[in-house]
Amino acid sequence: MSAKGLTIALSGKGGVGKTFIASMLVKRLSEHGSVLAIDADPDSNLPQALGVTVKRSVGQSREDIINAPMRSPVTNAKQEYLEQAIHESIEEFPLFSIIVMGRSEGEGCYCAVNHVIRGVIDTRARGYDFTIIDCHAGLEHLSRRTTRDVDIMLVVVEPTKNSIQTATRVTEIAKELHIQFGAVLVVANRVTAENKPRLDELARDNGLEITAYVPFEPLVSQYDGMGKPVSDLPEDSPASKVIDEICRKILSYA
Repeated sequence: MSAKGLTIALSGKGGVGKTFIASMLVKRLSEHGSVLAIDADPDSNLPQALGVTVKRSVGQSREDIINAPMRSPVTNAKQEYLEQAIHESIEEFPLFSIIVMGRSEGEGCYCAVNHVIRGVIDTRARGYDFTIIDCHAGLEHLSRRTTRDVDIMLVVVEPTKNSIQTATRVTEIAKELHIQFGAVLVVANRVTAENKPRLDELARDNGLEITAYVPFEPLVSQYDGMGKPVSDLPEDSPASKVIDEICRKILSYA
């Protein structure tokens, strides 16, 4: 393991299954070292997928600062308050730690505050063997450069044209913004014998090489509907076995 640990970010079009795969990776990689999970999606579904409850998000602390009265103790020591709030937002569980970014409720400039957030999280992440970031749907995280210093960008796609095109644009925008990834892995989710030929055709047409094919798993929808953590998928299920293959690929970069 490198001194700073390994950072894996998951990107892709909304609804392709990033959170499911992120939660599975958190559980699997926790068998190989300490894990910090970062839920950077405003919908904040990663805790539920992992079967935990998080009391407070970083977004709530950020709103407290933005909306605080001008002469309050919070604004007088804004950076110190936010740094402390971020540290307190990282909740520890037996297998992993997690921090939820949450959403911004109001309008206003968050640039300086977001800079502090990234700095504190980067510092904390160095203390873990693995940092897994469940990113925003689409490309917002790239345009705002919130995924810099990522060792592995894992782009999740499904067998649709829009999903494949989003994956292609992720790599293009990263080049335009001079964001360096140690590796880019494309993972196809919800793959069946019927849709795989079309998926492979779309990938070829868009210059993408698919690293792994996660088969369609009915239990994921069943678990989600019952409010059961999708990361509790049986280890012998076809999807779980492919996640194990992805983990082995990730570990080869450590």
